[in-house]
Amino acid sequence: MDGPTILVASLSVPQPRGRSKARWQYHSRSDLHSKVACWGVCFDLLRQSSLLRQHVQAGKVVFGVNHEMRDFSTNRKKNLDLVIARPSGPHTTSSPRTLGELAAEYDVVLDQVQQQTLQGLPVLQEGSVGAVLVALEAKATMTAHGKARPRLYDELNSSHLTVHGASSQALAVGFVMVNASTTFVSPDLNKRPRQRKIISSHTQPAAAASIIEKVKEMPRRTGPRTSGFDGLAIVVVSLSNDGTPVTLVSGTPAPQPGDIFYYDNMVTRVANEYDTTFASI
Repeated sequence: MDGPTILVASLSVPQPRGRSKARWQYHSRSDLHSKVACWGVCFDLLRQSSLLRQHVQAGKVVFGVNHEMRDFSTNRKKNLDLVIARPSGPHTTSSPRTLGELAAEYDVVLDQVQQQTLQGLPVLQEGSVGAVLVALEAKATMTAHGKARPRLYDELNSSHLTVHGASSQALAVGFVMVNASTTFVSPDLNKRPRQRKIISSHTQPAAAASIIEKVKEMPRRTGPRTSGFDGLAIVVVSLSNDGTPVTLVSGTPAPQPGDIFYYDNMVTRVANEYDTTFASI
């Protein structure tokens, strides 16, 4: 699976983020990291699910970005980062974006093998979203881990509740990025160009572990009559936000191979759920 390596390669390159458009690797006021993470999940799902590839080839599914879903029972609404859905009608534009074009727009960094793999996949296009089949939501905790715990839990919880309130058949997929770096340069604390750099310190791996334990409390479901995420991955990174390369953390406290929160296991599970749930469309 390539999603996590694509994410850290892309985050390693500072991009204009936030209102000031100053170049940062990560900015809490920008959703670019979430978009890149969801792009990577979609890329891996296409590789893992032969049925999804068939549906794309036949034009049976499209993708949507920042799609609003509404809970039928409570009227709760939420924008999901990326969805895979049945098209509701003809394309709304004469030149709909493709997944490859979305990668260029998001400044997704792909190596040569990944580029060749993308070119070998059927072309998934953006379109008018009808019935949502897969809804992807990505969240991140980079600093102030203790304060972030309740907010992160509430935002994730509202995602799967809204998705399944709109459709019990839709697959709700969550992706959580947790920072395990001991230092972090916060854009909020370093807004002035010439000010002395303020560097936050974190007690690691305890800070990252506290977030991971909270995310593991999130409900997961094994069928359409229960509540929770159909797939939930936790990816741990080391991101100081000072221009140095971002790296993946493979040791403790990151989930290990075989863990239900391990990224590869999440993608495999969601691909299997897609193959069994949507075989008849």
